[in-house]
Amino acid sequence: MMKRSSAGRTAAPIADSGRAMGEIRCRRWVYAFAALAAVFTVVVVPSVANADASSSITGSWAEDDRTVQLRVYSAAMQQDIMVKVLRPADRSTPRPTVYLLNGGGGGQDSATWQKNTDVLRFLADKDVNVVQPVGGKWSYYTDWRAPDPKLGLYKWKTFLTEELPPLIDAELGTTGVNAIAGLSTSGTSVLQLPIAKPGLYKAVAAYSGCAQISDPIGQQFVKLAVEGWGGGDTVNMYGPPNDPMWAANDPYLHADQLRGIHLFISTGTGVPGMYDRYNGSHMQPGPRGFFNQLVIGGVIESAVNWCTQNLRTELDQLGIPATYDFQPTGTHSWGYWQEALKDSWPVLAEGLGIPS
Repeated sequence: MMKRSSAGRTAAPIADSGRAMGEIRCRRWVYAFAALAAVFTVVVVPSVANADASSSITGSWAEDDRTVQLRVYSAAMQQDIMVKVLRPADRSTPRPTVYLLNGGGGGQDSATWQKNTDVLRFLADKDVNVVQPVGGKWSYYTDWRAPDPKLGLYKWKTFLTEELPPLIDAELGTTGVNAIAGLSTSGTSVLQLPIAKPGLYKAVAAYSGCAQISDPIGQQFVKLAVEGWGGGDTVNMYGPPNDPMWAANDPYLHADQLRGIHLFISTGTGVPGMYDRYNGSHMQPGPRGFFNQLVIGGVIESAVNWCTQNLRTELDQLGIPATYDFQPTGTHSWGYWQEALKDSWPVLAEGLGIPS
């Protein structure tokens, strides 16, 4: 498929420099980000165990006529997970479901779709259920090989492929057709999960996510997020660098298994753009401040762009179509993800089998 760009935005050409030069640049990005990440610390609350034996919805209450909070017990993680659901306005017939994942904080901090974008208002008039799990900070929404002393017991792949979808379908009376979208670390996850459970997710939108996680550079990206920001240990996640779990969970290495899925993949370049400017006296939107958005966000997005260009090359070689939104500017920040989600809606809707 052709590259897409929204009105007033120009799709960037693909860089044609050699892999060696790309890897040299990427190592510089990694080292730069590592130095920056060392400045920050994150407080993480350990998971709380529950003795129940099987996954189930253990509580439900309405926030308003469209929004429902569910408390879902995960047998795999032995704890309750909160799930926020936006119901469609018209529920006279079954509707499909969009699973909307947050980034590194797992929706447990201020870095959420709801607090930083208007995408829930955008999705409110669509004929879909919007499901947002709350939890899993710095988990990559994957199954970890061992409990982590800092982060707890993580089995998010099991939760999002085996436990939650059938409970949502039964509780909400859905069509059973699903799409999934995520940003940053969950932009990797939304490419992993359809591979883990073929047929579960018909459409995927990945915004600023790095699919290439098992080579030395990709592993450094994961470590910087999980260890540098989250305080966890990637040995508890996928094992030491030579452990086969890294390759088993690498969407780039298993890109052939994305065939048949409606794909939307977007990234910026790290160069400051329309959402990285002062509007008189402050950054807009910039909830984490000037330094985080321009400097750290620029470094991260530059690295993500490298990963994503490699994924496109691999998908092209495999003959797997996707819709790409590569922008010439843009940092790792919410203004761009808000626009990308809106641009991805026709692809998601097509996969869900509903009008866009």
